[in-house]
Amino acid sequence: QVQLVEPGGGLVQPGGPLRLSCAASVSIFVIIIKGWYRQAPGKKRELIATFTGVSSTNYTDSVKGRFTTSRDNAKNTVYLQMNNLKPEDTAVYYCHGLGQSLNDYWGQGTQVTVSS
Repeated sequence: QVQLVEPGGGLVQPGGPLRLSCAASVSIFVIIIKGWYRQAPGKKRELIATFTGVSSTNYTDSVKGRFTTSRDNAKNTVYLQMNNLKPEDTAVYYCHGLGQSLNDYWGQGTQVTVSS
């Protein structure tokens, strides 16, 4: 069964860092992780980072300069390093992948709470 697993998340103080990971249960030949989304309470899910190439990522303006992504293709795992976190970054974070038939796969979501 294809799964995207997101451990991590948690409570962090404003200004602090946190790293999320997203691991696919199958290889990159079956599913490619395409990016990260988040959904804050009462808001729509928004795209915050999209892998656009081998080593390039597009970021939404609100996280640009603070969040960075990386990936380990051998493990089919991607990471989201979040620095200088703000209370408005509080949300459930999801990774998103595409299968061979361009079907969507989502991680289970992980809660990130930024609060003092």
